[in-house]
This record gives sequence, C-alpha cells and structure tokens, in this order.
Amino acid sequence: MAKIIGVKFKNTAKVYYFAPANENEVYPEKSGVIVETSRGLEYATVVFGVKEVEESEIVHPLKTIVRKATSKDEKTVKANEEKIPEAMDFAQEKIQELNLKMKLIGCEYSFDGKKLVFYFTSDNRVDFRELVKLLAARFHLRIELRQVGIRDETKILGGIAPCGRECCCASCMPDFGKVTIKMAKNQGLHLNPGKISGLCGRLMCCLEYENDYYAEVYDKMPKLGGTVGTPEGDGIVVSNDMLKLISKVKISKPDGSEVYKDFPVDRLSFKRKCDNCKKDGCTNADETDDLDEETQESLDKILD
Repeated sequence: MAKIIGVKFKNTAKVYYFAPANENEVYPEKSGVIVETSRGLEYATVVFGVKEVEESEIVHPLKTIVRKATSKDEKTVKANEEKIPEAMDFAQEKIQELNLKMKLIGCEYSFDGKKLVFYFTSDNRVDFRELVKLLAARFHLRIELRQVGIRDETKILGGIAPCGRECCCASCMPDFGKVTIKMAKNQGLHLNPGKISGLCGRLMCCLEYENDYYAEVYDKMPKLGGTVGTPEGDGIVVSNDMLKLISKVKISKPDGSEVYKDFPVDRLSFKRKCDNCKKDGCTNADETDDLDEETQESLDKILD
C-alpha cells in the first residue's frame, strides 16, 4: 500500500496523486500546497488528505509534496490572478492590431511569476511570432501561447449546460471521453443537433455516462415505427421507455379506431437482433435512420 494525497490544479477537475512530505503531516481538505511538476513549482488545492491506496493505482515515481502553502504563497497566487485582466486586455489589443485569426480565451501566470501562458483557439495555424515579441517586451517574462481545441475552450471558460448544471468538463470530468452518435441513438434521443450538443458545439459528454446500460437495453427494445405483436393484436411502436423497459404501441381496431397502450417489452413479439447484427449482410440489423440533408450536415459539423 502507498500513502498519497489528492490535489487539483486551477481549471481542471482531474485529481493528481502526490506523496506526503511527512507521513504524520495533516493536509486539511481545500487547503493549499506547493508541488513540483514538469512546469516547475505549482500551487494546488487539496482534495483529500493522506490515505492508502494499492500500488497498482498510482504511477511511479510518485512526486512528494514540497510544502504546505504559506500566507505568502496565498498572496502570490492572488497577486498573479489580479494581473490576468491586464494581460488579457493587452494581448487582445495586439491580436487585433496584428489582425491574427485567433480567439484568446484565457491566460495564467506560473506560480513563480517567471512565465505567462496564453490559451487560444483558431481554425488554422497562426503565425504568432510577432505577438510573442510584443508580449515579452511588455511583461518581461517568458511567454507561451497554447492552441487548444473547442472542447478545451469550454473546459477553461466553464458555463451552464442545457441541463442547468455547470458543464461536466469544467466541474467533475477529469478527461474527455469518446462520444458518438450511436450513444444518442442507444438512448432513444432525437438526432437534433441542438438537443444533443453542448456549449462547445460538440456532442454532450454526458452521453457516455450510462451508455453501457443503454447499449445493452437497446438490443432488447423494438424499433420505433416497427410492427410488433401484442396480446391485443399487431401494432406500431410509438415510443420506448428505456428505463422501465416499456413500449407504447399504437393498435388499429377493426372499427377504424386507434388506441395507444403501454406493454412490457417481454410481452411483445418482434424480430430481435442476433449476435451477427454487427456483421455485414445480417437481415436482422436495424436500418440506419433516414435523415434530411440539413440535419445530416449539422450532425457532421458537431462530429468534426
């Protein structure tokens, strides 16, 4: 077993493990610590204090906490944050003067105050050598410009997602996972780009969370619009409740009337998928949903 401490850095939800400087030292939750990273000394916030974990859960070599953050360290961090607006305003002004096709989204000072990092997005490569010279002459620091993706932009800036909560990437998700249209289909969601894309314009990260369950249940449910047999006759599937395993079926009566009834999926008879459905030529596989050209173009855009 190894003793570790979990810490987080600014603008990240990922927890990093460090070894305590002293096994008897107490590191209160939400307190500040100074740690050694590949970028030099950095300020981090304690997520949980000393605890034991299996050796297999950590990546060796495990770096050690340098020290607890002092009041002087706290003042240094605060002073660095107070200088950010000025740096952002100056950089944005020079970007406009140089007519660079880039969007500045944030910046941060290193803990020791020797480096200033700017984050930006752009659809193309940007020649920012002249910009670096102007920034270095203004701030007299080592300047670094980092181009990030559109999903990283939302992670840095944050925001309120369509669900009403803070974006997962900015609050609780340590890394970006792979999200696909198939995940949305498994959950029975309408393939409307406005409904399944997040603030970044890409597929919502939360589609991945319960995909294992929905992928399993999806194979047990009848296809929307498909014909199924019910205890009251054949009907057409109108909707599926993936959690209750219930399908709403429209049944046409001999007198011309129509009724809608819910049936547990185990009381319905329909052509189920077989183990070979993923193979080419299987006649039991569901057909791909037909999408209009505009919707298909929108989906292609959020998948880029």
